[in-house]
Amino acid sequence: QYSPDSVAGADGQMDPSEVTFPGCSCRSSSCPAPQCPCLRRGHNYSGLCLRLAEQQDQPFSRPVFECNSLCSCGEGCQNRLVQRGLQLRLQVFRTPRKGWGVRALEPVPRGRFVCEYAGEVLAFPEAQRRIQAQRPEEPNYIIAVREHLHDGRVMETFVDPSRVGNVGRFLNHSCEPNLFMVPVRVDSMVPRLALFAAVDISAGEELSYDYSGRSHNLPGACREHSKPVEEENSLRKPCYCGARTCASFLPWDSSLFSTP
Repeated sequence: QYSPDSVAGADGQMDPSEVTFPGCSCRSSSCPAPQCPCLRRGHNYSGLCLRLAEQQDQPFSRPVFECNSLCSCGEGCQNRLVQRGLQLRLQVFRTPRKGWGVRALEPVPRGRFVCEYAGEVLAFPEAQRRIQAQRPEEPNYIIAVREHLHDGRVMETFVDPSRVGNVGRFLNHSCEPNLFMVPVRVDSMVPRLALFAAVDISAGEELSYDYSGRSHNLPGACREHSKPVEEENSLRKPCYCGARTCASFLPWDSSLFSTP
């Protein structure tokens, strides 16, 4: 079933459409950054692009909060981008070795919002149940996003587009991707998993992102090494991205496979 936005999963634990954030009281058609409480929380947009901060000296990213349905600003506010949905011309196509893929039919400038990775939003128990019920030959679309907060807490989001999803489910992994994923919050703490252009992308170029979430993170900042390499590699799927720095295997999250 096609859905442009994420929906509540069958477990009924999280409803991404529920509005729990208060709206801003800005009276202008487009919110000013210093005064708007939504814009003060994190990154800002510039036109149709995410304003990318150079983060070589910062081991963290700032969050993104858009204005929501309770805000007083207009629909044309600069701080409403991901919620407007897909604006680019994309094409799902058959790749030689990776199954289906997605390419852009028009040039995409660096920082531009491309699409959302939408599906059923699940709690951990249901995400783990589904992934352990899969056969080895079946594709796995469940993504696990972990946000590490400054106080040491970790926020987890699990999205499964296997049954309900959008074009994002056809995006392939690359060890040298041209997209990166950012959790963007609009109505509540349940984030939208938004994909932005990491570089300038040419028309006809395949779109990809790193399934492990590495973008501004340090190369070692992933949780893939909790098991011996031999045992880990026996469960993982080969990577066919063809990048110069290809890791040979697709990233995976071992916590979803472990038994309680």
